[in-house]
Amino acid sequence: MKLQQVYSLTRKAIDDYHMISSHDKIAIGISGGKDSLTLLYAMQGLRRFYPIHFELCAVTVDLGFDNLNLDKIKELCATLEVEYHIIQTDIAKIVFDDRQETNPCSLCAKMRKGALNDAMKAAGCNKVAYAHHKDDVVETMMMSLIYEGRFHTFRPVTYLDRTGITVIRPLIYMNEADVIGFVHKHDVPVVKSPCPADGHTKREYIKELVRGINRETPGVKDRMFTAIQSGNLEGWEL
Repeated sequence: MKLQQVYSLTRKAIDDYHMISSHDKIAIGISGGKDSLTLLYAMQGLRRFYPIHFELCAVTVDLGFDNLNLDKIKELCATLEVEYHIIQTDIAKIVFDDRQETNPCSLCAKMRKGALNDAMKAAGCNKVAYAHHKDDVVETMMMSLIYEGRFHTFRPVTYLDRTGITVIRPLIYMNEADVIGFVHKHDVPVVKSPCPADGHTKREYIKELVRGINRETPGVKDRMFTAIQSGNLEGWEL
């Protein structure tokens, strides 16, 4: 996928769901994976020509694994002229060594978001951009159906009243395949997750399930996404 197409899909999501207001300072949560780096490229590009002025910074919450090298991310942010903050934590030790969680993802996500929110506030940000794409939207809906018995997924824009932070998701119109194509085409410096639970979660099971359904019935993922937009879910109204 070409960079211009990434800009176009990102801008459409931002416009459709009014994600940006004048003089926002938006933090991008950078894990080092393909999704967050694609979002970094998209938002940095839009910042140059979007009619509403906004500022950007990038934040990585270092969970404390020994084998995480962020040098290429630092270089990329410097090249894109985006300020970059790395927040050192002991989350990995707490989750895997001290607590020895059987379901580590839930606690890790909660602690990681807390550290990210604190870093954002310190940097003067009022919004955070998460790199969830269309596949994430559909997979979260399927997880909710299967494990909770309800039709639900995260919103394009969510105001967190306890923190005063607004979460936006500008990649919701991009397919994961689009993200992969963009990363390969532009040689984006993806950093592999050092987490031992990576790829071994309920979400991975649902991801494979949706892929299988979409292979057998092409287009079903897009129809699921359309059902979400038209299904009277709060925050998804166009």
